[in-house]
Amino acid sequence: MYKVFVGGLPFSTTDDELKELFSAHGAVASATVVRDRDSGRSKGFGFVEFENDEEGKAAEKALNGTEIGGRSISVAEARPREERPRQ
Repeated sequence: MYKVFVGGLPFSTTDDELKELFSAHGAVASATVVRDRDSGRSKGFGFVEFENDEEGKAAEKALNGTEIGGRSISVAEARPREERPRQ
């Protein structure tokens, strides 16, 4: 599995739209737009997981810096999540 971070998404982007965008570059296992826990509004970023590392890297290279809904997105390999204490 190869997971990429996608930043700079328009706040209206849905999980399905994110999956559709990245599916053009390979087999997407999952695509999730991160939402605020309380309001449910998009935080403007998400994650896409590819079944194949090469396809994930190709999508990262192809889509980084492209414009979606008037915003330039950034795509990079996702780093492992850091555990933070709940506030």
